[in-house]
This record gives sequence, C-alpha cells and structure tokens, in this order.
Amino acid sequence: MQVFHGSYTEIFDIDLAKSQPNKDFGKGFYVTKFRNHAETWATNVARRYHKTPFVTEFIFYERAYEDDRYKLLRFSDYCEAWFDFIILNRNPETTAQKHDYDIIEGPIADDKIQNRITDFFDGLITKADFLNELKYHEETHQLCFCTVNSLQMLKKIDTKYSSYVVRISEQIIENLISDLSIDESAAADIFYTSNTYAQLSDPTTGIYKNDWTEIYKILKKEISLKMR
Repeated sequence: MQVFHGSYTEIFDIDLAKSQPNKDFGKGFYVTKFRNHAETWATNVARRYHKTPFVTEFIFYERAYEDDRYKLLRFSDYCEAWFDFIILNRNPETTAQKHDYDIIEGPIADDKIQNRITDFFDGLITKADFLNELKYHEETHQLCFCTVNSLQMLKKIDTKYSSYVVRISEQIIENLISDLSIDESAAADIFYTSNTYAQLSDPTTGIYKNDWTEIYKILKKEISLKMR
C-alpha cells in the first residue's frame, strides 16, 4: 500500500523520539493512504511554521498484518471501540504512551471531531450523541507506527519513481473525470483507493512500466467488476 506523510519538510529518517504525545493513536509516526489528506495536512503545518509543504511517500508492507512479530490494532470505521481508544490516548492527564501496539490503523479524529472530543471531556456531549454524529462523517484513514520495530514495514519511495507515479495518476484522474462525469475529488477517491493504484504505487509489481493507457484499462476493468 502506498501511504503519505504531510509535513513542512521531506522525511529521510524517522525519529520516533520527536513524536508528539496525546495524538489519536498515541506517540508514533503517522501516514495516510489518501494523498489529498496528506497534502492538506502539509499545507496547514507548513503555514504554521512559515515553511514549504512537502508530502513524503512510502510503501507500507501489508504482510505486517500476518506477521506475529507485530502487535496490531485495526479499526475499519468509526465505532465505539475507536472512540474509546481515541479518548484514552488524547486524555491530557498524562503524556505517557497508553498502549503497547506496534501498528494501529483506523479513521482520523480531524479538527471537527477533535472539537467534539473537547466537548466530551467538558461534559457538553454524551458518547451516544458523539457516535451518532460520526455516522455522517467522511471517510478518513491513518496508520500509526509506534515502535522502532514497526518501521521495518515502511519504506520511503524513491523520488524519481514517485514523480513518475504522480504523472500517471494525474492523467488517469483527468480521464476518470471526463469518462464518469464526476468531480476531481470523487475521481481521486476512486483511483487512490483502488487495487490498481496499490499495484502502481508498489514498484515490485512492475505495473508502472506500462503506458498509462494500459494502466487505465486495468482500472476500468476493476471499476466494472465492483459495479456488478
């Protein structure tokens, strides 16, 4: 899976000691499978520090899901268990890590949700009301690597290869917009969450060696199968 980290600088070496406490899944290095979300985060962070936004790209080796060496926690969607875990980690009473997981995957508590979490801590909203609101929230995604051992499952993508993938992606998204009569956001969501993109973003598959039109044919076949 190709994943992205938005910041005000390119990431070369991941130093977990620099991770901030009391985040969604605790201290760790965070990435997302949605490039547009990483771009938004990079822009916001860069503006705060008067820097230039940068999105660093990585390959996450999903074989970690089957590897007994790693303790994983995964939330497929917003749910009560996710909420309880977020509250546990965001509790400001202590900055200590509150779990012993290596890798955690699930939705993001974005700015809007964070504001409601503050309301929950202040007693202004119940858990039931909070969970009901989450039913209408857009899909988000994040992976948190909490231990040095877990970073073995994350590999930085070569900048040259990354640029090549971006060019192909832009051409395919443009054609999705035209062929399906949808906006750029919808086209990007279809492409970046597809198996075709997962293969394109992994250099070991070799799919990137094909012309973008051939890759687009593979994507259209995938979309067609999903619609049956």
